[in-house]
Amino acid sequence: MLKFLSRVRIEFNALDPRTASCLEFLAQCNARKAKESNPTCQVLVKRRTDDEPPKIAVTFVNGVEEVFDAATTPAQNIRSMILEKGQLLETEQMFREAGEPWPVIIPEGELHQLAPGTKPRKAEEKK
Repeated sequence: MLKFLSRVRIEFNALDPRTASCLEFLAQCNARKAKESNPTCQVLVKRRTDDEPPKIAVTFVNGVEEVFDAATTPAQNIRSMILEKGQLLETEQMFREAGEPWPVIIPEGELHQLAPGTKPRKAEEKK
């Protein structure tokens, strides 16, 4: 997960009962495997003393920052969203390195074409 991120900022009040998501996400970031995937990713923890809801702010390697409300979003959902966006970043980078335009625009007529070498399936095979 950290391989797509350049910085993670986790803010929470230690006395707030809504910090479970922040603590779980922090544990995922501090896992050895996650740290090895991107050792340059900064993980910053800020303990707050006000009543602001806990939040997790992540900065992707392309500079885009996204803030998640950790009071209402489970850590696993945040992780899934990061992985999904990271895969899009990898695809974008692959196209740009190959000199192809991004985003890829597929003509409407090609969207409904069958893949070469495939046949449409019949509703049921007759025996």
